[in-house]
Amino acid sequence: MKIGEARETYSFQIKNFNTKQRELFAQKQALEEKIKTTENGAVIYKNEAAVLELQYNAVAEKRQEYQDYMDKLVEQWSTIADMISSEQQGDAMADAAKEQSKIMEVARRIMHGDKVPSSDEQKLMEYDWKLYSMAKNVAAMLEIQKKRKEHKSLWEDEEVSELKDPFEEADNTEAFADGPEVVEVDHVIASATLDTGEIHKN
Repeated sequence: MKIGEARETYSFQIKNFNTKQRELFAQKQALEEKIKTTENGAVIYKNEAAVLELQYNAVAEKRQEYQDYMDKLVEQWSTIADMISSEQQGDAMADAAKEQSKIMEVARRIMHGDKVPSSDEQKLMEYDWKLYSMAKNVAAMLEIQKKRKEHKSLWEDEEVSELKDPFEEADNTEAFADGPEVVEVDHVIASATLDTGEIHKN
């Protein structure tokens, strides 16, 4: 199961189990109040209290199992997203340094009176107007009489790379392990109720 799918599945389970746990807690409190205000309440409501306690504990235990898995899943997701972001930042810094190196080479070529593609001149202009003007002025002042060397664009062979979305990549990575069995909260309650019945028989 992919991390994104697992996060969605177990978030839903945790939400359902939280809701049921709150409901059962409210029922326990109401029953405790009933026991206090009823003569022989502890004896009368003994079985009901035992069933409610078992149901509450079963739901709380299962919710915690889902939560523990979810915590590890989120940790894996964060690690992957952070790793991709860090790689991209490193790549971006390397690309920026490469870009600056090309810009300086275009300026040097212009200063030497060489002919560069208009697209390269445009990149130099956009990057640093003052550097572009200086390069053009130096070339004009030198009044180079030699044959001008013609260059291909420094950006000609560049591939446009699409950045990965770190969160999407993390979502689409396989989860570190299979999660706990997904069961309906009512099934957990029914199992706890059956367990109580067995206890009372013995």
